[in-house]
Amino acid sequence: MGPMTVILVTLYNAAMTEFTMHEPYRFCIAPMLDWTDRHERYFLRLLSRHARLYTEMVTTGALIHGETQRFLQYDPAEHPVALQLGGCDPDELAYCARLAEQAGFDEVNLNVGCPSDRVQSGRFGACLMADPGLVARGVAAMRQASSLPVTVKTRIGIDDQDSDEFLQRFIEPVADAGCTHFMLHARCAWLQGLSPKENRDIPPLNRDRVLRMKRRYPALRFIINGGITTLQECQDLLQSLDGVMLGREIYHNPWLLASVDAALFGEPRQAQSRGDVLRAFLPYVRRELENGTALQHMTRHILGLYRGVPGGKRFRRHLSEQAHKAGAGITVLEDAIAMTEQEPFREIA
Repeated sequence: MGPMTVILVTLYNAAMTEFTMHEPYRFCIAPMLDWTDRHERYFLRLLSRHARLYTEMVTTGALIHGETQRFLQYDPAEHPVALQLGGCDPDELAYCARLAEQAGFDEVNLNVGCPSDRVQSGRFGACLMADPGLVARGVAAMRQASSLPVTVKTRIGIDDQDSDEFLQRFIEPVADAGCTHFMLHARCAWLQGLSPKENRDIPPLNRDRVLRMKRRYPALRFIINGGITTLQECQDLLQSLDGVMLGREIYHNPWLLASVDAALFGEPRQAQSRGDVLRAFLPYVRRELENGTALQHMTRHILGLYRGVPGGKRFRRHLSEQAHKAGAGITVLEDAIAMTEQEPFREIA
C-alpha cells in the first residue's frame, strides 16, 4: 500500500466516522405507552440535542376517530421526533401517515412489538409478525401517502416462532416494501401467558440474532432495543449496529442522557448540571400551567433526575407529595430546585 493510498484510506475512514457519528438513529428513546408523552419528550430534549424521540403508540383509530390534534401535539423543540402508530389496515395507516407529515413529524414508526391482549384484539402490535405480507402492504401504503421515512419497531420472534429464519421471513417482504430501518427489541414476544410487563423481562435477550440480521442484510439499518443500561454497552453495540434504543433506563435515570451527545456524537454536552436542566424546564412548565396542564403531569417525568445523588430521595418526595395537590403551581418546582442547591446534594457525573 503506497503513501497516497494510505492517505486516501485515512480520509475515507475519517469521513465515514463523521457520517456515523451523526447517523440520525444512532441513539433513540423508545416509545413507551403512558411515559413518552410530550412533556417527557420536551424534558429529555433539554438533556440531549441528538437523541431521536418517539411518541407513545397512537392507534390509527384514535387518530381517525378521536382527538386528532391532541394526539399530534408536540413542541417544536422536540425535533427530531417520530410518531409511532399502532394499526394494521393499510388505508388507515396511509391516512395517518399523511396526518403525521402535515403535523411536521420527522418519521412514522409502525408498532409490531407490543404484546398486550388489547393490542392483539385490534390485530396490531407483535401479533403482526405472523403476517409480514400485511405489514409490507401497510409500509407500502404509508410510503406512498407520505414522504416521511417509514420505520418498523418489532420483536425478534413470537411465541415458539423464535428463530433467525422466522425473523428473516418477516424482514424481507417489509424491506422490499421500502422499510430500511428496523428497531429490533432483542426478545421474543409471548402473546399468551405473559403480561406486557413480563414480556419486557422474562423472555431472554438474544442480541446475537440482531447482529446476525445486520450481517445478513448489511444495506438495512438495524437499531437494537432491550436491556441496555450503560453508555459503554451503547458504544460496544454501535461497533456492529446502526443505532441503539433505550427506554426504561432513560426514564428512570434521565441524567444518563446528558452524556450521550459527548460520548456518542462527539459534541459538547447539552446540560452541564441537573440544576441547569431544571431551570431550563421552568419556562415550559409555566407556559403549560397557564394552558391548564396540571403540574403533576410534568413533574412525574423528572423524579429520577437525581437518582443516585445524596439528597435525591428528598427531591423525589417533595415533588411526589406537593405536585399532585389542587392548585399546585410553579413554586413547587422552584422550591425543589432550591432544595437541590443545598447540602447534601452533590453532582455525580
